[in-house]
Amino acid sequence: MSYELSEKFASLKPSAVREILKVTSEPGMIAFAGGSPDTAAFPCNAVKRLSAEILEENPVSALVYGVSEGYEPLRQTVAKWLKERENVGSDDDAVIITAGGTQVMDITTRVLCSEGDTVICENPSFIGSLNCFRSHGCKLAGVPIDEDGMNISALKTAVAENPNAKFIYTIPNFQNPGGTTLSLEKRRAIYEIARENNLVILEDNPYGNLRVAGEDVPAIKSMDEDGIVVYAGSFSKILAPGIRVAYAVVPKKIAPAFTIGKQVSDVHTGVLNQMIVSRWFDEYDVNAHIESIRKIYRRKLNLMCDCLDEYCPEISYVRPEGGLFIWAKLPDKADMLSYVNELIKQKVAVVPGSAFMVDDTAPCSYIRLNFSTPSDENIIKGVKIMGNVLKNFI
Repeated sequence: MSYELSEKFASLKPSAVREILKVTSEPGMIAFAGGSPDTAAFPCNAVKRLSAEILEENPVSALVYGVSEGYEPLRQTVAKWLKERENVGSDDDAVIITAGGTQVMDITTRVLCSEGDTVICENPSFIGSLNCFRSHGCKLAGVPIDEDGMNISALKTAVAENPNAKFIYTIPNFQNPGGTTLSLEKRRAIYEIARENNLVILEDNPYGNLRVAGEDVPAIKSMDEDGIVVYAGSFSKILAPGIRVAYAVVPKKIAPAFTIGKQVSDVHTGVLNQMIVSRWFDEYDVNAHIESIRKIYRRKLNLMCDCLDEYCPEISYVRPEGGLFIWAKLPDKADMLSYVNELIKQKVAVVPGSAFMVDDTAPCSYIRLNFSTPSDENIIKGVKIMGNVLKNFI
């Protein structure tokens, strides 16, 4: 039988990150291509103990269907934690628990966009979100990023040229893949542009707790007096990605529609996993845990940057203040895709920058490097290989 895919899916390409990760299982491969937290940051003993306690005390409560909006004690905990830590959320907002952060992008698009509508986004941006928007038949209007985030002049142009745009998508902290942090001035400007043009802002903040340098910048959601910001966060980077528990802070006016979107997506997030996260907050010092994992990422980020400076001086990059990635620019002479393929032959996997662009066929001289997954030894070894291979391309 021959199968005909829907028009929306026929044009989608598999995630380049996921495809490259397939080669990282090869013996000896150094993986700079992933985006997983360092496994040393996982509170494995805590999760093991909490899981056992929940299943011993009242297993049925963890194994039945749950409420679509999420496990109520966790929703309350998240609301309190976000308010105290980031001044995010108000009486006019609702917290909804999701199965991973990308589900927030999916449901927001389901709720706000019709096929053919436009999403305005940073260019480059997270490939998972870009494919999510594309899968709903949305057009993408890319806005270039500067060292301090989205270019405001280009954003104004994109808004003016796309009257059918429904929301602005931004990753304000340690942007994936760019590594940049959106300045406070630009956060305020984006909010005003959205307010004046009747646009929603989808603020995706999976990395905000991984700051290793500089000062925290207020979330756009903390400025939201008009109910125009949907805020997405996740426990994947501070607890464990396999737990698949994240959250959205949604204006109450669209929360019922968001809940329906959750119901048609997967009914509810796994109750056991939500209970584990809830008890983790109750019984452990989560803020202290975050400080401890920041030390891990500070060391690894500095190590990779130092290695790039020493072994790959021809590669330029903006040193991120946190997160998991470095967005590295090759010399103009270097053919990026050929370089990436040669690195794989030399047992180093990186992600081609074109995968993160709105137009992935346009020329691109960037690669994305992940420093959280590889060991210190492999960071040093892998960057040395990068430098040696690059000599043949310049």
